[in-house]
Amino acid sequence: MLRPDTLALTALLALLTAVGPMSVDLYLPSLPELGRVFGASVPQVQLTLSGYLLCFAIGQIVFGPISDHVGRKPVLLAALSLYVAVCLSCMFATSIEMLIALRCLQALGVAGAPVLARAIVRDLYHGVRAGRELARMGSITALAPVVAPSLGGILQSTFGWRASFLGMAALGLCAIVLVVRLLPETMKQPPKHPMSLLSIIRGYGIFLRHRTFRIYLAIVSASYGGLFAWISGSSFVLQDLYGLSPLLFGLVFAAATLGYGLGTLLAARLVVRIGIDRTIVCGGVALAAGGLAMAAAIALGATSPAALAVPMALYLCGLGLAMPQSMAGALMPFPERAGAASSLLGFLQQATASAIGIAVGQMLGSSALPLAAIVAAMGVLALALALFRRSMGPVH
Repeated sequence: MLRPDTLALTALLALLTAVGPMSVDLYLPSLPELGRVFGASVPQVQLTLSGYLLCFAIGQIVFGPISDHVGRKPVLLAALSLYVAVCLSCMFATSIEMLIALRCLQALGVAGAPVLARAIVRDLYHGVRAGRELARMGSITALAPVVAPSLGGILQSTFGWRASFLGMAALGLCAIVLVVRLLPETMKQPPKHPMSLLSIIRGYGIFLRHRTFRIYLAIVSASYGGLFAWISGSSFVLQDLYGLSPLLFGLVFAAATLGYGLGTLLAARLVVRIGIDRTIVCGGVALAAGGLAMAAAIALGATSPAALAVPMALYLCGLGLAMPQSMAGALMPFPERAGAASSLLGFLQQATASAIGIAVGQMLGSSALPLAAIVAAMGVLALALALFRRSMGPVH
């Protein structure tokens, strides 16, 4: 079994965190093709993303509290097994409605992976050390959205849209094998009170009444919301409006995502020197600057894919700086209920992103401006929230 403070354990937790995003990024190049194959509109195809994210949020509500009582490892294995089974089922979808339903079920399974990875980090580490570990995980996880769209573009161009779901199933199966063989159980003691729906609801109420949790949650939700606006709209904008092929789209998307990897690498170094909140403020500045630069470029009539990709790379650098630290800050006050706190954090983060994704799908037309405007708004909001959190003083 892997030991704490090892790169191997960090890499395994990063893989678990990456399975969910990979399940989005891997099939992004196939979205226009899905519309043609199933005769579906852009909003209908968009529901395979937004529906996935909504159910990804709902699933996170369940796994954390259960893992607080029965352990991280058995819950994680059950979640991953469901995910693999549904990935294989998606290959046989015969309509867009069927694919939407299967994507929702797929999300319910994979939702357990990031929740339990964050809970394991909180089991093992505290404070700045937890923030640094989440940033290190993020720097490894950042490889997923760099590799996945390019790989998805190759799979789409060579084998068609079903191949991406086979790739997802293979990834999930790999995760199951590694968890069985290498992951230790990290939950030290289960809560003394019995698990019930009422106790779970009361616990969520405690989290939401905690001022520190609320402000970090808001930063996570706003910054991630801009990312999901990009995920939801970039495939249609860059392929349908800018004329890129699936493979070229994947390469442009991957290039922009390199910013996230850079941000997490910077965060792992900065947080031990300047602390969590100052690192988040640095991220907020990059988030706002990237979003505003994208909106300005589109408003001024820029027509190159670089007008979207370069500002988004800056935005994602800010996300890599701000989001892992905000997650660590939100979980810090709740060492005994790390699973439940991680669940609520993930649920509200993903629910916000799902709503933004639906809005992007409805607003997209003959211009990239709606996409850029939402990214800019989320970046500015994240910066304002980071500055407010900084003014609150130390975490209590």
